Amino acid sequence: MSKRNTQQRRHIILNHLAEQGEVTVDQLALQFDTSEVTIRKDLAALENSGLLLRRYGGAVPLPQEIIQAENNEKVSNRKLSIAREAARHVKDHNRIIIDSGRTTAAIVPELNQKRGLVVMTNSLSIANQVHELENEPTLLMTGGTWDARSESFQGQVAELVLRSYDFDQLFIGADGIDLERGTTTFNELIGLSQVMADVAREVIVVVESEKIGRKIPNLELPWSAVDTLITDSELSIELQQLIGAHQVKVICAQPIK
Repeated sequence: MSKRNTQQRRHIILNHLAEQGEVTVDQLALQFDTSEVTIRKDLAALENSGLLLRRYGGAVPLPQEIIQAENNEKVSNRKLSIAREAARHVKDHNRIIIDSGRTTAAIVPELNQKRGLVVMTNSLSIANQVHELENEPTLLMTGGTWDARSESFQGQVAELVLRSYDFDQLFIGADGIDLERGTTTFNELIGLSQVMADVAREVIVVVESEKIGRKIPNLELPWSAVDTLITDSELSIELQQLIGAHQVKVICAQPIK
């Protein structure tokens, strides 16, 4: 079989799995005329999406009890629409930072068609996602002190590592958006976020509209540090104008049909 693009190949893998009850790496590599490394990345990505369970040498269908549990954790359509819009702003060979968070993590699979990327992150889970991309971006990690609450590396070591580089873009989420002050967070460790913004030429906040207007005590990034805010299509015109008054470009992602 001639080589297909990634999305098509993974769709066929799932069809084979449903029909046969299991698939093996060597058989799939032969069928698609591709490397076993590529097939393992396919299976890893499908496992991360909750669509199968890897085992040595291949994969099997996900047990029903796991499917039910993971359905509660699926990325919402709003997050996906924001992620896809954010990915459109990434050009080939860009150097980007992706901060920890669910909305930022949703951006990673949308980067698979970009070439020559350099991706820095402070999140182990995001690093694993980046590693599984078939386009194989250069992956950098901040290191530092592990913060269990944010599930990310923080602290002075991480800040020093970041200051050793410069980046085209930072993609960062928020627990809340204070319309007067900027992005806010429950986490008191805000130093790394501020350094990320300092070393990036463009700061892009990705956040669902339901968080906009939510006031949380800890100011993470003031509006003066933010260039663009990407949210979903449910944000009102009035709130768009209030944020835009701070010289921030507001983009409302089109819903996924």
